[in-house]
Amino acid sequence: MWWFVKLDALAILVGMMVIESWGDCSSSSGRLDAEEICGRGNRRSVARPHSVSITEFGAVGDGQTVNTVAFQNAVFYLQSFAHKGGAQLYVPAGRWLTGSFTLISHLTLFLDTGSVILASQDPHDWPLIDPLPSYGRGRDLPGRRHRSLVYGKDVEDVVITGGNGTIDGQGSVWWHWFRNQSLNYTRGHLVEFINSKNIVVSNISLLNSPSWTIHPVYCSNVVIRGVTVVAPSESPNTDGVQPDSCTGVCIEDCAITSGGDAVSVKSGWDEYGIQVGLPSAKVVIRRITAQAPASAAIAFGSEMSGGIKNVVVEDVRVFNSKIGVHVKTGAGRGGYVKNISVTNVTMDSVLTAIALSGNSSSEHPDEGYDPLAYPVVRGIYVNKVWGRNISHAGSLRGLEAAPFEDICLSNITLEVDEASQGSKWDCSNVKGASLGVTPTPCRQLQNLLVLVLPTRTLTSQ
Repeated sequence: MWWFVKLDALAILVGMMVIESWGDCSSSSGRLDAEEICGRGNRRSVARPHSVSITEFGAVGDGQTVNTVAFQNAVFYLQSFAHKGGAQLYVPAGRWLTGSFTLISHLTLFLDTGSVILASQDPHDWPLIDPLPSYGRGRDLPGRRHRSLVYGKDVEDVVITGGNGTIDGQGSVWWHWFRNQSLNYTRGHLVEFINSKNIVVSNISLLNSPSWTIHPVYCSNVVIRGVTVVAPSESPNTDGVQPDSCTGVCIEDCAITSGGDAVSVKSGWDEYGIQVGLPSAKVVIRRITAQAPASAAIAFGSEMSGGIKNVVVEDVRVFNSKIGVHVKTGAGRGGYVKNISVTNVTMDSVLTAIALSGNSSSEHPDEGYDPLAYPVVRGIYVNKVWGRNISHAGSLRGLEAAPFEDICLSNITLEVDEASQGSKWDCSNVKGASLGVTPTPCRQLQNLLVLVLPTRTLTSQ
């Protein structure tokens, strides 16, 4: 945890205890007791006393036989072991074509080396479900939406892991329908958990999702570790990992290449997100390698109407991306993004290193949104960033009716391409301070800082 205080003339280094939200520039997100949040996944990755293979239920791994019934029957059978220590569904090497199937509590889905769960490209194999309450409609279209390929609702103690097996969404047909505006319903995600707790996704690869790849929503105690996500840069909205109105999330040691944001923290859309009012909080994102040519490596929003707070991002490598770190919101969103700490980030070949956008909400779920619902963006701390082949150092644009406040930049060195057009920094309706930033930031951030070092690790409320 770091504490910054704006000074008019002199920067002094002081060590003391940390209290939340004092002065113009503070970060109360701290480390959020990151080892505790991320260590929960270790405690849940234990062997199950019962295990069956998908082949015992008639599945054929030839890449052509549809095995949806086999997956459904296997999960149904394993329900009897839920209160006997749980069970494991083992998927051996092979190409296992299937439609959407649901998971149950106290289950491990284990994908062995060489195993590939292939998503059916028939929309009828992706059942329709109601829209999320915090979105009010499907994200692509009004109305219902397709269920994710691997789906869990109201479950607990679920692990998806293996020997780096693969889940392939075969999303190209969905991307084609989306571009041609021929979708009938909103695309399904690859993996989604709703209103669930104690979830681990680890040591697998996820490819070619029709839309968002891993989407926990209304969940608590979620660990995403050692996961590889790959989707083509031109694939629409194939974001990597998107915790949405979740508390206690760890995303670590992942490599993500996507057609959307690599990691994006969300919390609902406009009036629906405001009404549900479930923030994303206590989120740790660390040791991530991200490539997002069409979007951001690390993003907050733009669907953030339930609020986002107390997030730590550290040790991230970004390359070949449109934006490095992006807070995106706008009029109508409401909610807040506050107490965000981004530390130790390296960037290579990034168009804009740091972006805070108050005009990223041109899409609304319907006409019922409130255009006067302004978001609060406050306490964004970015420290120890180095970048080369950067086209634009930063674009920091708040709202005239709701300026972004306490924006704190320190120890940042960006090698900006001299051939790039325009100014190195672009700022409006922002307030904050900076220390040790190259190139020199815009005047709104040219205030000196007192750096207060932490004396212990605190857990933010």
